[in-house]
Amino acid sequence: MSKLLAVIRIRGTSGLHPDVKTNLSLLKLHKPHHMVIVENTQSIQGMLKKASNWITWGEISAEAISLVLKKRCYLIGNERLTDEYVRKYTKYTSIDDLAKAIANNEIKLKEIPNLKPVFRLHPPSGGYKKSIKKHYKNGGELGYRGEAINSLIKRMV
Repeated sequence: MSKLLAVIRIRGTSGLHPDVKTNLSLLKLHKPHHMVIVENTQSIQGMLKKASNWITWGEISAEAISLVLKKRCYLIGNERLTDEYVRKYTKYTSIDDLAKAIANNEIKLKEIPNLKPVFRLHPPSGGYKKSIKKHYKNGGELGYRGEAINSLIKRMV
């Protein structure tokens, strides 16, 4: 079972290399503060490494998935994802059950009809705590951050 990764774009388009721009568009990260949930595969890891100066990522928890689905998930037509929609179009009874199933790889986000794959988050409340030009391990906000991505997501929802 591969863990799911939350990938958030931190920086904008200034000084962006064309290869990195292609990677970000393949990940559907077109604007800052957009987030996607992807599987942790070798090809995705290569894309994340190449774009690591513009994004941050880490393993997302079921609670964070549930929070994002409830507050920042939209369907085509800019309608919110609701428990009724989940009951009607999936075998799950609520958004919380759906989030647990997504975290356990029982269902993929693209299997839910009309669900937009990108979550448009707010800038983090209180701002970024460190520099957005340095990597997380060097005292910044970029790159791999592991489980700490969940606290950033909670501040951005």
